[in-house]
Amino acid sequence: MPQSTARWSNWAGNQTASPARVEAPRDTDEVVRAVKQAAAERTRVKAVGAGHSFTGIAATDGVLLRLDALSGLREVDRSRGLVTVGAGTPLHRLHALLAAEGLAMSNLGDIDRQSISGAISTGTHGTGERLGGIATQVRGLELVAGDGSVLSCSPTEHPDVFAAARVGLGALGIVTAVTLQCEPAFELRASERPLPVDEVMRDLDDLAARNEHVEFYWMPHTELALLKENNRPAPGETPRRLGRLREWFDDELAANTAFGLTCRLGRARPSLVPRLNRVVAKAISARTFTAPSYDVFVSPRRVRFVEMEYAVPRVAAAEAFAAIRDVIDREQLQVSFPVEVRVAAADDIPLSTASGRDSAYFAIHMFRGVAFERYFRAVEERIRALDGRPHWGKMHYRTAADLRPAYPRFDEFLAVRDAVDPDRVFTNPYLETVLGP
Repeated sequence: MPQSTARWSNWAGNQTASPARVEAPRDTDEVVRAVKQAAAERTRVKAVGAGHSFTGIAATDGVLLRLDALSGLREVDRSRGLVTVGAGTPLHRLHALLAAEGLAMSNLGDIDRQSISGAISTGTHGTGERLGGIATQVRGLELVAGDGSVLSCSPTEHPDVFAAARVGLGALGIVTAVTLQCEPAFELRASERPLPVDEVMRDLDDLAARNEHVEFYWMPHTELALLKENNRPAPGETPRRLGRLREWFDDELAANTAFGLTCRLGRARPSLVPRLNRVVAKAISARTFTAPSYDVFVSPRRVRFVEMEYAVPRVAAAEAFAAIRDVIDREQLQVSFPVEVRVAAADDIPLSTASGRDSAYFAIHMFRGVAFERYFRAVEERIRALDGRPHWGKMHYRTAADLRPAYPRFDEFLAVRDAVDPDRVFTNPYLETVLGP
C-alpha cells in the first residue's frame, strides 16, 4: 500500500490539512491494516473521497486514506435491483456503470463529483417530496470499525450500526462498500422556466405535490426565479432531445463561463452585483427536454464557491425563505450566487437532516474569494430559530450542545459510536465540535 506525505485541500479550497501520511488502500484488507496500525500508534485516521465537502469533516493531521482504488461494481442483482459498489466510486462513474446494467438510482443531487460513501456519509440529497436523500437508497454497508474488524451491516445484520452509519459523518468507521437499491434505467422530462419568485414560493407546496422532482433558484437582488420540474415522460410520449449547441450554450457558456465572469466582476466591484444579477436573471430562458435521469438531475458546476445549506420543517419553508431575503436586505449584502430551494421526504436515519420530518432545504452560496461569514452567520441565526438542521458537508457554526436538541436520536448515534469506535480512532476537530469530544 503506497504511502506519501502531502498537503490536502478540498474542492472549494476553504479546508486544508497536513496529514502525517497519506495511504491509498487497494481493498478492504488494506483498509483494515491501515486502521489497525493507526490504532496501535494512537494516530487518528480519516477517509477522503472527492473532497467536495465544505466543512473539515475529512481533515486530519494523522492518516488520510484515499479510497479512489475502492471503486467499481462488486455485485449486481438485476432481479432485485441491488448493486454493491466500492465506497470510493465517484457518482459520475456510477451513473455509467449502472446504465450499462440497465439500472439507475431513483434520486440524485445536482452535483456528481462526490464518492458514493462521501455522499451518503454527509447526508447528500436531491429533491422530491416523496423521495429521501441518497442514504435512503442504501440497503447494506461494509464498514471497518475502530478495532479493525469488518462489519457487514444491513437492516438484519448489525441493524443499529446500519441505521446510524447511512449518514455516519465518518465517525463510525471507514465505509468500504455500499449496497444500493436501484431501479430500471429511466428518462426524465425536464421543464425549466423563469417565473416571479413570489409566485413560485407561494405555489411551492402545490408544485411539490404534482411533480416528482421540483426545485428553484432565486437570484438575489431580483424578483425572478428559475423553476425546475422533472418528471418521467408519459407512456408513448415522444422524447424531446436537447441539441448539442443549445446544451453547450446553456450549461457551459451561460451557466459556467459567463456566470463565472459576472462573479469575478462582482468580486472586484461589489456595487455592481445587483445590476449583474438582474442581467443574469433576464437572460434565463425556458427549455423543455428529455434525457437519461442522471443527465437531468446533475448540472456541471465549474464556478467554485463556498456553501451553507439548512433543512427546516416543510411547514416553515415560506418563513425560512423570507428570512434569507430579509438578511440580504438588512445586512446590505452583495450576493452574486443564487439561493437554491429543494424538498425531501422524512426518513428514519438518526443524523439525517430529514430525520423524522418532511423537509425544505435552503442552500446559500458565495463565490470563492468573497467574504461570506457575515451572510452565513446571519442566515444561520434566523434559520436555527425555525428548528433548522445544517447539512453536515456544508459550512455552519453549530456545536454538539445545540445540535443535540435538534436531533431526537442524537444520543442513539453517540451510543453506536461508543460501540464501534470507543477509542475515537476516526475523530477529528470537526467531529469533536459537532458530536462532542
